[in-house]
Amino acid sequence: MVKERVFVVGGGTMGRGIAGLCAISGYATSLYEADAALLETLRSSIEGSWERAAARGKLDPATLSSARQRLSIAGGLQEAAAAEIIVEAIPESLALKQSLFADLDRLCSPHALLASNTSSLSIAAIAATTKRPDRVVGIHFFNPVASMPLVEIVRSGATSEESVERAAAFAESLGKKTVRVSDSPGFATSRLGVALGLEAMRMVEEGVAAPEDIDRAMELGYGHRMGPLKTSDLVGLDVRLSIAETLAAGLDPVRFEPPALLRRMVSEGRTGKKAGKGFYRWEGDTPVSLRDSLTAKEEP
Repeated sequence: MVKERVFVVGGGTMGRGIAGLCAISGYATSLYEADAALLETLRSSIEGSWERAAARGKLDPATLSSARQRLSIAGGLQEAAAAEIIVEAIPESLALKQSLFADLDRLCSPHALLASNTSSLSIAAIAATTKRPDRVVGIHFFNPVASMPLVEIVRSGATSEESVERAAAFAESLGKKTVRVSDSPGFATSRLGVALGLEAMRMVEEGVAAPEDIDRAMELGYGHRMGPLKTSDLVGLDVRLSIAETLAAGLDPVRFEPPALLRRMVSEGRTGKKAGKGFYRWEGDTPVSLRDSLTAKEEP
């Protein structure tokens, strides 16, 4: 069976991860990035991640070689017209996403599935600029895309059952497990994850415990795979801030008001792993404690 063609919009961490996984999974995949400064590094970044996986024995050479042939870097958004599945992975701005989906609606086949990787924004609001809200769905991947097993399928009141099933089948063909949720601020995962992360940040702010002790408490005491502050660094503190602001506006300004510590760290460019420093200092994929540079009442 010939797999559908995939067009990914956005060459950031998530877009590169999604495009790389699609190509490895057998899809002819095009990746588009509007920022010319990023274009030169897109392919080398994705292929570098494949080569590291191959070196660890998690990817065989034949699959890597064929994936290289399936991946292309798009020269323009108009190339989305050749795809059946479009996955948007641009920054968490409703205005940006609405503008993009209006363009995709104009360019793409009437049968194309238009999916957003948003972690908190309304699918209905994103779909409002299209003439096909029934074919707009949330397909929320998690970072790192290649290894995180979950994809959240989000439907608005207008999303058709066919689109939901198609999105779930696509995610499962990539080796993922899916959960299905209704269109609500933060959906299920971001709403719960951010609530825990914000409270952990407040505990650091108040000097209750160091970040690594808070994380260890949740990992060992509650069986969490990764503590809330390490997770926040991995997701990106700027992304956490954006989601918290969305939840505060859409659900409860008290429960989801971002701590002053989070706002300050983001303003200073300390956005987590991608910046090399957040609640931890990051050496590649390894988080390093900042305990020695802190006192019990100091903030990282």
